[in-house]
Amino acid sequence: MTAPLRLGTRGSALAMAQSGHVAAALTEATGREVELVEVLTAGDRSTAPVQRLGIGVFVSALRDALTARTIDFAVHSYKDLPTAAAPGLLVAAVPTRQDPRDALVARDGRTLAELPPGAVVGTGALRRIAQLHALGLHLEVAPIRGNVDTRLARALGPDADLDAVVLARAGLARLGRTDVITETLDPMLMLPAPAQGALAVECRVDDPEMVELLSALDHAPSRLAVAAERALLATLEAGCSAPVAAYAELAEGDAGEEIYLRGAVISPDGSRDLRLSRTGTPAEAAEIGKALAAELLELGADSILGQDGHARPGTQQFGSTE
Repeated sequence: MTAPLRLGTRGSALAMAQSGHVAAALTEATGREVELVEVLTAGDRSTAPVQRLGIGVFVSALRDALTARTIDFAVHSYKDLPTAAAPGLLVAAVPTRQDPRDALVARDGRTLAELPPGAVVGTGALRRIAQLHALGLHLEVAPIRGNVDTRLARALGPDADLDAVVLARAGLARLGRTDVITETLDPMLMLPAPAQGALAVECRVDDPEMVELLSALDHAPSRLAVAAERALLATLEAGCSAPVAAYAELAEGDAGEEIYLRGAVISPDGSRDLRLSRTGTPAEAAEIGKALAAELLELGADSILGQDGHARPGTQQFGSTE
């Protein structure tokens, strides 16, 4: 009898849900049974703000387990992965991406425009903090951490101490909690983080059987969109203190399918907000991201990134999807 495949995952409710979806899809596609193996990461053990935790805090323990061969493959929230490749490992599949937009969860069913001046909005991402300030709605923004339920409790229920929280819509969808969303935020207002809503299914390069099995889960449009967004991020060499946003969409153009990529670099206080877009063919996904990043740098993005320190190449880390 063939042994079950061992899938490494963080132990949070969201991570387990994500991994459970991948496990079920792989079993359905290949007939192979999958067992979940919980791996505790440094990010899970700490209560410090994400931007202070360092690079790969939600990733390194899973990658160590892969390298040690105690698991056969791992599922990451793609936006948690540093842009530098991990030696000996391969992202063998990018499953169909969930809606990458951000979601507002507010008291009394309010939308962002209905929040009064001075309302306190909680979020764990500097990218969201910067864009909330840039909207000019005179909101107060409170940095928060914790899993999805912990964050929702800050805005909902008897012990709520915030007027609203902003989270990734994808995480709420994977947990079956979209009912609490009071507004899904238009990317024109809140551009997502690079690779938000996407999963990265990673295995060892020297395990061709696993690579072949996981290829059944790969969704080419999702992989291409993420490639464009992460190429922009890598070219900017932006660290966790730099609010960088990117969102790529595939659509039919006049000459066939094309990628439309939007990118932004925003100062933490929202006073400087650079936004550009670029289109190209799917085959040029990574080059589109690099070119758009170069345009942003020409307009002074490096001075915004330098306000909070400039990270080394390939050391991007935006924090957990939760």
